[in-house]
Amino acid sequence: MISTSPHRSNMADPANQSEFEEVVRVVTEEVLLYLGNSPKATVSAPASDNEICPDWDLNCVQKCARKTRAVVEAGADRISCGPSVIELEAGFAGLIDHTLLKPEASRDEIRKLCQEAVRFGFASVCINPWNVPLAAELVRGSSVKVCTVIGFPLGATLSQVKIHEAEEAIKLGAHEVDMVLNIGALKSGLDDVVESDIRGVVEAAHRGGAICKVIFETSLLTVEEKVRAALASKRAGADFVKTSTGFSAGGATAEDVALMRAVVGSQIGVKASGGVRTFDDLKEMVCAGATRIGASASVKIMEQAATPAALPSPAVSKESAAY
Repeated sequence: MISTSPHRSNMADPANQSEFEEVVRVVTEEVLLYLGNSPKATVSAPASDNEICPDWDLNCVQKCARKTRAVVEAGADRISCGPSVIELEAGFAGLIDHTLLKPEASRDEIRKLCQEAVRFGFASVCINPWNVPLAAELVRGSSVKVCTVIGFPLGATLSQVKIHEAEEAIKLGAHEVDMVLNIGALKSGLDDVVESDIRGVVEAAHRGGAICKVIFETSLLTVEEKVRAALASKRAGADFVKTSTGFSAGGATAEDVALMRAVVGSQIGVKASGGVRTFDDLKEMVCAGATRIGASASVKIMEQAATPAALPSPAVSKESAAY
């Protein structure tokens, strides 16, 4: 059961509290259904789209057109039978942020990263701010964007510093900024502080013509905290929500991606990052609702995708504007 304790500063308004509780209820039901943890219905046949068929399973939306329509109308941006049969378009490399954020990364390693990104057509190279000018020079003229990180990896930097860091990175050539939200503030119930922190970076990014992704560090959060983080990010105007830095106790999970997608809807991107090392991992995250993947094993993923065993079977797909 998800707790909805009343101590959060921006939940003092009964209307906000009611909205939050309704979101938690709906999202919890959807994610449990996705995971297969809901009890099966005892009715012999569903009387409406809101009832679960007695023999439902994780392939329900693929086997039942009525359920598929309901899921799409609810805002799903991709439906697939699962990781073994998911359809990935020929340009799926454009889902990947080719990432190298190790503090010991050398300039030669950054050059190699950028060359690989241009070669495969990855969405971006994701590097630390100091490497932005070099990366911008190396990918210039290609479709590859330069992505950098803000307040990384702890999220405890002052908001003014995060804003300045984002502004300077954009001036140096960054097209996308991935900021870590204030995790301590979130855990302290200071949702207004979290939202303000995000909004400052989002507005700085948008002023500079860049987009902003908000990193949650999901391995440190409860389900309720993940929901609150997603709501704060959405209210603050973020372009994406993102699972992890890759530097904490855990990385992306399909469960967290599904939860985040359910909260933010179809208008915001969801980036799965941290521990995505194989083509099967990538397919699982996309199946759960991810529209961007952060990976350092991007080349390995491409090589695995090129093998006959990795070739997908057809599936239902509806592209998201958040790509």
